[in-house]
Amino acid sequence: MSLSRRAFVHAVGVGGVGLLSSEVIAARGREAFAGLDAGTIGAVLQGTAKRDLIKLNANENPYGPGPSALDAARGVLGPKSGRYPANGPGLAGAIARNFNIEPANVLVGTGSGEVIQAAVAAFTSPTRHLVVASPTWEDPGRTAQRLKHPVKIVPVDAALKMDLSGMAAAAKGAGLVFLCNPNNPTGTVHSIANVTKFVEQVLASSPETTILLDEAYYDFVVDPSYATAVPLAMKYPRVFVTRTFSKVHGMAGLRVGYAIGHPDTLKAIAPFKTGSTNVVSLAAAAASIQDTAHIAKQRDQIRTSLEATVRTFADLGCKASDSQGNFILVDVKRPAKEFRDACEKMGVAIGRDFPPLTNYARITIGTADEMRVANEVFKKVLSTARATTASGA
Repeated sequence: MSLSRRAFVHAVGVGGVGLLSSEVIAARGREAFAGLDAGTIGAVLQGTAKRDLIKLNANENPYGPGPSALDAARGVLGPKSGRYPANGPGLAGAIARNFNIEPANVLVGTGSGEVIQAAVAAFTSPTRHLVVASPTWEDPGRTAQRLKHPVKIVPVDAALKMDLSGMAAAAKGAGLVFLCNPNNPTGTVHSIANVTKFVEQVLASSPETTILLDEAYYDFVVDPSYATAVPLAMKYPRVFVTRTFSKVHGMAGLRVGYAIGHPDTLKAIAPFKTGSTNVVSLAAAAASIQDTAHIAKQRDQIRTSLEATVRTFADLGCKASDSQGNFILVDVKRPAKEFRDACEKMGVAIGRDFPPLTNYARITIGTADEMRVANEVFKKVLSTARATTASGA
């Protein structure tokens, strides 16, 4: 390997390996606006009702962990939390059973972000570049840049989908390809047939390249052509899949994720991991992955609110991407920063800019009641802006 674990930590910095503000990781497992009537919503829009900021900016699941996960977490609080965790064997076993694979095919991390950062360090170098789409989740690219490893960036196409042909061409001689499917922030997906073709093309033209297929938003997908790439990871040693408990499982504040792949690939990544999971996170995750009914309920709740939000923007003349995640990316036909600032003044925080799509706003889907308020805010902000433009002010 071209970089030691100590050098990796020094290059990335402590802040880059998992420290997040308490506001970002704080669980919001409650209905912040449960039972609001039309009058109260009107007061919110007029700025005369006090309430917490609606946070639709971090792709969290606002409903929080399910009952089985919470019960499991409570069960280890007490004497058991006085012991260091056996960093993942129980959770690795639960994950393995879920996918009908062996525990040796599972690597547990403090969020999938830790595993992805470690993979960038393990497989890229000053002579082996990283390939990413643009826009996509920025962390892999930022990690490579901090390590002074080259990055090849391939823009998404007109449908806001990753350009698989362009990425395959850029992959020749690469150390690592990062393919986020569904992609964040666009929410678009590629079918399993297209992903399989892409993987086989890259491995044929560049057999020393490793391919990371990130499935953080897997559980939200409704596109019937989509399927997990775990079978590809089991077939090809140079391919692995990452998942997280931060999304549909509602455990962003507990920091648990994992990779699935060939044992030798995971062993190459492991020395670059810098965190350590805790007994509460491990217990909650092991319970949550088995709670298929809760996962299905979360998917359906969030999908219903997502589709309602897409309709809100469509009625305002703004087109959203075909999102298969728990967020949308919508063309607000003005600099997204202007729209974001106006929404925040009215109590709704939405996502950051994702260049080069600077007129597109990413909006995480909150609870049903949060979205009822947020959609009224979006209507007011865009209608006010349209009226101002029409008047020439």
